[in-house]
Amino acid sequence: MVDNILFLTMSRMSDIHDRGIYNDLLRNFYVEGWKVYVVTPRERSVFGGSVLNARGAELSVLDGVQFLHVKTLNLQKTSTIEKGIGQVLVENQYKRAIKKYLGDVKFDLILYSTPPITFSKVIAYLKRHYPRALTYLLLKDIFPQNAMDLGMLSNKGVKGLLYCYFRRKEKILYALSDYIGCMSPANVRYLLANNSDIAPNRVEVAPNSVTLCEPVEVDRESIRVKYGLPFDKPIFIYGGNLGKPQGIPFIIQCLEANADRTDCHFLIIGSGTEFPKLKSWYQEAKPSSVTIMEGLPKAEYDELVHACDVGLIFLDHRFTIPNYPSRLLSYLENKMPVLCATDPNTDIGTIAQDNGYGYWCESNSVDAFNSILDKMINSDRKAMGERGYQFLKDNYLVEHTYNAIMKHV
Repeated sequence: MVDNILFLTMSRMSDIHDRGIYNDLLRNFYVEGWKVYVVTPRERSVFGGSVLNARGAELSVLDGVQFLHVKTLNLQKTSTIEKGIGQVLVENQYKRAIKKYLGDVKFDLILYSTPPITFSKVIAYLKRHYPRALTYLLLKDIFPQNAMDLGMLSNKGVKGLLYCYFRRKEKILYALSDYIGCMSPANVRYLLANNSDIAPNRVEVAPNSVTLCEPVEVDRESIRVKYGLPFDKPIFIYGGNLGKPQGIPFIIQCLEANADRTDCHFLIIGSGTEFPKLKSWYQEAKPSSVTIMEGLPKAEYDELVHACDVGLIFLDHRFTIPNYPSRLLSYLENKMPVLCATDPNTDIGTIAQDNGYGYWCESNSVDAFNSILDKMINSDRKAMGERGYQFLKDNYLVEHTYNAIMKHV
């Protein structure tokens, strides 16, 4: 008998053969013989206009994997208001689409991730219809506390009402989940410390993970020439989202303090709600040791990462929740050490430092950042990169996450 897995996500997906933490995990289930169903949003921005003009839900099949595309508002890289409304509406949108298109499928495993925490009605519906199915939450985002940390929500007024609403939804989702897989030990500790009604045996580490690809030999010099980057000094790269969680003001302070440095170069590449602030500073300051670029297609970005030397990770110092950005994986896969400037609650920097593949400081001191920057420039980066690559193989391959889930099935 074939086992059926249903995966609910806020990420846009249409092919499990693309690279990504969810694609890689689902591909592993597919290879192991599971029949895979994916519910994914079709945001209104895809159509360049109103969601009212968009097509409705639609089922497509690629290589035997079924994708249910559900019409939604914009859920990523949009205003806080639209994102909030979109997350409130999405559970009913998903529930209706699943009932219409997948109502006859008997699911054995229901897998879903945060964001959002507003899947509770969908999960409750699925548990009623498939009481023997295992429900497993991949906890990637601890909301609404992260929004509280950054001042987007509060304890008072309308923002306070919103916080209470989302906190209730969060608790319901945790209660509906048979197991909760967290990104790191600090995430497990935080979740249990702040949710006394969750039994410890239901929470475990199921890390961000990748299917390992063999390192590619590239012509680093030609790639650097292609993008106008220096080839006689180490390049520190930050790639990914540039929004409030990354603490853009602190990033700008660090870049400003090293704007004319001659022994290294900084490459910031990405997109997000705070990218215009970074670009505005760059255009005005014209720093000789910094290059800022908008996001590239995945294949081009991967090529560029191959030509860099050190990965950068930034997180806003106000966070009380332990984030664990998945961009770490591409750095480790490319045998690059990492430089982490974060809040004191995440363990991404301390794990890197304790295992010899990176350095860490809190993201509230430019002097502290400059200190670990100097340390990295004078370190054996090749040896650190090899240690990071080995740590990836020992802890962050997709098999680790798959096995964590499967031991309960």
